[in-house]
Amino acid sequence: MEKVESPAAESKAMEVDSEKESIKRDSSPGPPDSTPPSPKVASPAAEPLAMEVDSEKQTIKGERSPEPDSEKPSIKGERSPEPVSAPPSPKVSAKWNPLEACRPLVDDAPIFYPTNEDFEDPLAYIEKLRSRAELFGICRIVPPVAWKPPCPLKEKEVWEKSKFPTRIQLIDLLQNREPIQTSPKSKKRKRGRVSKIGYSRRRRDSGSDNDDDSPEDAEGKFGFQTGPDFTLEEFQKFDECFKESYFQVENGSKASESKKFKPKVKDIEGEYWRIVEQASDEVEVYYGADLETKKFGSGFLKYSPESLKSLEEHEYSTSGWNLNNLSRLPGSVLSFESCDISGVIVPWLYVGMCFSTFCWHVEDHHLYSLNYLHTGDPKVWYGIPGSHAASFENAMKKLLPDLFEEQPDLLHQLVTQLSPSILKEQGVPVYRAVQRSGEFILTFPKAYHSGFNCGFNCAEAVNVAPVDWLVHGQDAVEGYSKQRRKSSLSHDKLLLGAAMEAIYYLWELAVTRKKTPVIARWKRVCSEDGSLTKAVKKRVEMEAERLNHLGDSYSVIKMEGDFDIKRERECFFCFYDLHMSASSCKCSPNRFACLTHAKDLCSCESKDRFVLLRHTLDELRSLVRALEGYPDAIEAWARIGRDQNPSRQQRAKEAMDSKSTSCSKSRGSSKTQQQNNLQLGSEGSQSDLVTNKEVELKQDGDQDAHGITTKPAVTDVKLGEIGKSNEKKIAVKSDVGCSEPDAATNRLSHSVELLKSGSLVVKKLWCSKQAIYPKGFKSRVQFISVLDPTKLTNYISEVLDAGLAGPLFRVSLEECPSENFSNVSAEKCWQMVIQRLKLEIIKRCDQPASSLTALQALENIGLEMFGFLSPQVIQALEALDPKHQLEEYWNQKTAKVFGVELTKEGEKDGDKEKGGASDPSMDRDTRLLRGLLKKATPEELAMMHGLLCGETRNTELQEELSSLVDKMEKSP
Repeated sequence: MEKVESPAAESKAMEVDSEKESIKRDSSPGPPDSTPPSPKVASPAAEPLAMEVDSEKQTIKGERSPEPDSEKPSIKGERSPEPVSAPPSPKVSAKWNPLEACRPLVDDAPIFYPTNEDFEDPLAYIEKLRSRAELFGICRIVPPVAWKPPCPLKEKEVWEKSKFPTRIQLIDLLQNREPIQTSPKSKKRKRGRVSKIGYSRRRRDSGSDNDDDSPEDAEGKFGFQTGPDFTLEEFQKFDECFKESYFQVENGSKASESKKFKPKVKDIEGEYWRIVEQASDEVEVYYGADLETKKFGSGFLKYSPESLKSLEEHEYSTSGWNLNNLSRLPGSVLSFESCDISGVIVPWLYVGMCFSTFCWHVEDHHLYSLNYLHTGDPKVWYGIPGSHAASFENAMKKLLPDLFEEQPDLLHQLVTQLSPSILKEQGVPVYRAVQRSGEFILTFPKAYHSGFNCGFNCAEAVNVAPVDWLVHGQDAVEGYSKQRRKSSLSHDKLLLGAAMEAIYYLWELAVTRKKTPVIARWKRVCSEDGSLTKAVKKRVEMEAERLNHLGDSYSVIKMEGDFDIKRERECFFCFYDLHMSASSCKCSPNRFACLTHAKDLCSCESKDRFVLLRHTLDELRSLVRALEGYPDAIEAWARIGRDQNPSRQQRAKEAMDSKSTSCSKSRGSSKTQQQNNLQLGSEGSQSDLVTNKEVELKQDGDQDAHGITTKPAVTDVKLGEIGKSNEKKIAVKSDVGCSEPDAATNRLSHSVELLKSGSLVVKKLWCSKQAIYPKGFKSRVQFISVLDPTKLTNYISEVLDAGLAGPLFRVSLEECPSENFSNVSAEKCWQMVIQRLKLEIIKRCDQPASSLTALQALENIGLEMFGFLSPQVIQALEALDPKHQLEEYWNQKTAKVFGVELTKEGEKDGDKEKGGASDPSMDRDTRLLRGLLKKATPEELAMMHGLLCGETRNTELQEELSSLVDKMEKSP
């Protein structure tokens, strides 16, 4: 993509009026109009770059001397200090001489001519040509002859009336100029006002307020001034006048209208590089660059059902090659960015004239870019392969040391050219492409490119990100962090979004066995060797290394799902995006750092600091396993993806209805039996993201964020293996330690104290048929202390937000909050408390587990202990949902009110989930097998999957399975 940006434009946080640039020969005071410009004196580093002028050329051009402008050939448009109704006319006193041409000798980039079939899918075609074209950095794509989209810019209302702003470009200073601070102060060019046009790459609704350069700072930087406003019609006439005057015949006489001389592309190219390399003439031109299509309008039709008048309009408005649609096509990871980032997702428009320039640059985040020339004269491009980006940067720094010393980030400013001829001498490969009206130019990741316009034209450009871009994007954000440069988008958000999308389609393929083009595309980037899998795995390894570097001194907190939705979150030091993880401290809870700079945040003790994680390392590793094709991980993450994306719910239902669930091919027992975070469950059941681990959550102050650390769970202890000794029993002085659990739980449910009702979450898993689980719910109940079983103590029960897993239930001792128990099930949460209590009793009294019958009877009282079955609590929680949005809960309650039981008499909800016996929609085998699978361990599930769905299945196994089902059905 061509871009013309100011020094401040590298910041992703600039607002519409934040681009403040200036351009000048020096910074001396005084009226700009009263002093003639100083002579152009190349800096010591730049002098070798200018081509030597032989005696014949000196005769033509004359010696360069510090004379006033009247004695020096110049080309520049008049600028009125006040707004004018008509644009200025160029005044040209220099003459073009073809003998002085400096046209670089470079090879051409490849040209591709897609067929009509190729042209149906832009991303598939880009993938197809990538292996042949990426080696050149850029390539030219000529659409099929029949593809001629209408251009709304040519409509009279736009062409003749819509004004656009321009910038003044000093072509002779793009390569040969002195640093601003050391340039002569005696003479200078007339300076324009500081630009107020905000062509920035900034996410919408940014909270940043420190990204703009002040006018004083802009005065000290080389950039492009603001020029006059034009309509397209006016700018075309201005360019025609400029070219006619500049390229007139040698004797100075103008040709007749019928025989007007029109320079060829090679003539303009040779003269352009003469101006840039020799810098012997002052040449000013205008460029309407980086125009927001949302404001000025796009050169492509935009889809709108109300405004479409024909089938042709519908075809072009919905085409993938329409740049308004390209970035968010299925398969482009930019589709997971919700904001319309101008210039990245929303195209920019470029209105050029002869010699107007887009200087050497690489796309933000090393993205692909696609540029389409709607109308006008050709555009000449130069590209450098991404593999030679480092050698290009080194050559620029070597040849222009003074400019880089003044502006270390010079390459981010897009204000510097360097001749392809000189770059080739430095061993940097450069390729040329001449783009004509109706053609595309594709630039590849990390490929530096530049160019200029041969006359009036109008082009449009946007970024796109196929999955193979992810590895380049990761390198880009790591580089930005080292440079302390702001980013334009959240790379981690795109990475995780792509992973979730791919996993959903892997699940859909396993269910339907139908390999659609979309499914096929995502499947190609998965598996152990897939580009998406490798990108996610690399990021997970980086995260693990950074967490290990922090050590165990930081408390780890679960990141809220909306942590970075309402405002951007970036590292205070390096501006690294914090979508995946962040660190902070109690001393400044609204100030965050990346994991790399966590220790630089403040000087507080480690105990006051904490780390926020969107996903634990175990969860991230499970995500990698899903991408590698492990069925259990695919099933669990696909369910989470469906819950997060309502549009997938109906598609999932259709997939399940169209064909009974069939497992994907087993990857071998040695791998499927590895421990993972996600357990295979039946459709619609809750995924347990905390297998064989206890999740410990900590809250700091009033923050909503929650931490997550892992340690061996007490439920891992097998009580049956504890050796029996004496029959000594512990006396528990509590009315809950009785042999009648129903009576005990009755008293418990009425003794629960509601501390906080919390807030309603209208999502799956945030209620059941028995209870509502509000986010932030908190209650208190008295029970036997796990620290000292001879005493009673208060327990605090809470409902927290576990992100992908839905609600997370936590129970902690009020007197010792560090003793806490968490799970995605309220019942299991209190089971962990009971198990811990058993262990404490056994440890203190050497009492066998089998003798603790009273405690065993209390293992299924989770809902009661939380208070969810207490009438007072029920009343408070139901008041949170007056519109009955939680249908699962209210449907069951309504049925009971009218005397209709949705479950069999005497059958509890939990029993139904375990066995599924009462579901009439299931056949016998499916119903009983589902009950069997719900009771199985992860290892048993892996083995069962291999037997039922793997290559080893045979008739004998099926007969054994049928026999097993018969026995299960007959058993009581």
